Amino acid sequence: MVVALTDYLQERQEQFNKELVKVMEQVKAPERLRGSMIYSLTAGGKRLRPILMMASCESFGGNLSLITSSSIAVELIHTYSLIHDDLPSMDNDDVRRGKPTNHKMFDEATAVLAGDGLLTYSFELIASDDSLTYDQRVFLINQLAHAAGPMGMVAGQMEDMKAEKEEVDLSTLEQIHALKTGQLIKFAILAGAYLGGATNQQLTSINDFAYYLGLIFQVQDDILDVTGDPELIGKPVGSDESNSKSTFPSLLGMDGAIKQKEKYVNLAKQSLKKAGIRHSVLEELTDYLSSRNH
Repeated sequence: MVVALTDYLQERQEQFNKELVKVMEQVKAPERLRGSMIYSLTAGGKRLRPILMMASCESFGGNLSLITSSSIAVELIHTYSLIHDDLPSMDNDDVRRGKPTNHKMFDEATAVLAGDGLLTYSFELIASDDSLTYDQRVFLINQLAHAAGPMGMVAGQMEDMKAEKEEVDLSTLEQIHALKTGQLIKFAILAGAYLGGATNQQLTSINDFAYYLGLIFQVQDDILDVTGDPELIGKPVGSDESNSKSTFPSLLGMDGAIKQKEKYVNLAKQSLKKAGIRHSVLEELTDYLSSRNH
């Protein structure tokens, strides 16, 4: 990863975190609920989805002030999904980002309600954003609800659970992760391009790029669950195997998973070119996500 990208990621992460703090200070929820929500929001994380939204918006010459509410909304939903994924009834994880999971720090009922609060507040943020037109708000809320809902991320989570202890083919595995992981990534990139002024034709190509980028992220996640450093990734390795999850390495072998990831990288870059984007931060982020160690 080049130094310029390192600086970009740090700058954008700090910028986002400042806006996130401002927004969460306005939440007048009961103290324990608010504390639980903020605990998971500030427990770390790469802020990948907001940064992808920023990079996408910038790629089309857009104004970053327009994406503030949408970037925070997608991070709230991502965090809610992690809180619920970690619950005893789901993945039953004790550690997230190097810290106790939400239900371990608080309790299971509070963790459920914190996730519910983050999910619903995300839509309120966009709906009340006066910097957006009514049409923009409706478009963004519609897209985010679809990405997060029963035909998006939630469907992917359900299919992922269903695939435990079962052998699935590559097409099924791609479908699971295009929903579970890819839908919020796709929303982030699509929302950034939309608010950045992309044409309908460009939105089609950027949508394809986002699909492949979501798969790149997931393949590397699966690889890190086998080969990663627990100190860097913030959780124990081997959880996928212990939970009998279907993964790219378990299906294709480690070499096969790496080759499949390289295929997605090439397809992602081709989609960027079709969208008229060359030598951009999005292209650099594609390589970064393919080779990340955490």
